[in-house]
Amino acid sequence: MPEKHTILGGKVHVYRRDNSSRWQCATYLAGKNRRVSTKEDSLGKAKDFAEDWYLELRGKARNGEITSEKTFREAAVQFEREYQIITEGQRNAEYVEGHSTRLRLHLLPFFGDMGLSEITPGQIQEYRIHRHEEAVKDHGKPPARSTMHQEIVVLRQTLKAAVRHRWLDRLPDLSEPYRASGKVSHRAWFSPEEYKKLYEATRRRAHAPKNPRYKWESEQLHDYVLFMANTGLRPDEANHLEYRDVKIVDDQGSNETILEIEVRGKRGVGYCKSTSGAVRPFQRLVERNKPQPTDPVFPKTHRQLFNTILDEEGLKKDREGQPRTAYSLRHTYICLRLMEGADIYQIAKNCRTSVEMIEKYYASHLKNSLDAAAINIRRPKTKKKNEPPTQQEE
Repeated sequence: MPEKHTILGGKVHVYRRDNSSRWQCATYLAGKNRRVSTKEDSLGKAKDFAEDWYLELRGKARNGEITSEKTFREAAVQFEREYQIITEGQRNAEYVEGHSTRLRLHLLPFFGDMGLSEITPGQIQEYRIHRHEEAVKDHGKPPARSTMHQEIVVLRQTLKAAVRHRWLDRLPDLSEPYRASGKVSHRAWFSPEEYKKLYEATRRRAHAPKNPRYKWESEQLHDYVLFMANTGLRPDEANHLEYRDVKIVDDQGSNETILEIEVRGKRGVGYCKSTSGAVRPFQRLVERNKPQPTDPVFPKTHRQLFNTILDEEGLKKDREGQPRTAYSLRHTYICLRLMEGADIYQIAKNCRTSVEMIEKYYASHLKNSLDAAAINIRRPKTKKKNEPPTQQEE
């Protein structure tokens, strides 16, 4: 528990958090709770600082220099109300709930009673340090970079809601000092050789399952792997896919039979055109399941069987140790299309993502995206008079 002391007849509290050597002080004045770090390790000096700080605040309040302002807690209530209503049907419900959870568990306990003007770049940095210390104490390791990123995103959006309502003049600087740019690593995918090894393994399991009871699951998984690697759908998009969303068409541009898919996922409704390799797996799904138009194409994820086959074939992790999942089939689709020379803009549209994301996470590690002719170009040199010929010219 934090160590606490009171001064000035209980009007000011001086306290120190666990795992911190610095004392802080707090008071309630002009309709709100106020607190600040004394930046002192000594209790005596911290009490002197707190007394001077309180008396200065009280003088400002009497002169009308301090007025009641909205707290971060009030801004958080407004943000949650707006966010849930405005994003209804456009954002995944679990993603929206995640923002509320981050506010409740982490941001409100730290910033809740602060006035919005008190949330300075220094206080935001104190929050990062506080989260690091608490996580190490409770779990033995600091929070992941992505975890902290999401919490700062929620903090920024809450403060933006306050700016919109004129409770705050401007956003404070939320950037992270001292931190170099994070390493950009490519997403786990299957190389052409690994992808062939995977679908041959799922094909064998579909034809001869180890337990006859799981023949349907094995056949479904084989078609799932082929379907996903030839459409680039996200796993959640595949989970929402119904048979009425998929049509077999003859594409005039490619002179091939492909699938036209109406996709519903985290980006709302979009469209996808598959390669010809997705047609036969879809036809087998129809023949096997004899579905109604509203039936899901993939009623089960078959995650356990998929992971079992990955482990058996030594494909569970890529060379950098990243685990492969069903999402890796989407990454494989994008990489294979790029390797075959597809236009990156068209791939981005077909996968309902951005060119920037593809360049950042996919194209950066493909050797086929590098043009050796452009890289190795040489500017012709002007020969000096009486200069002997080079070896290449001879």
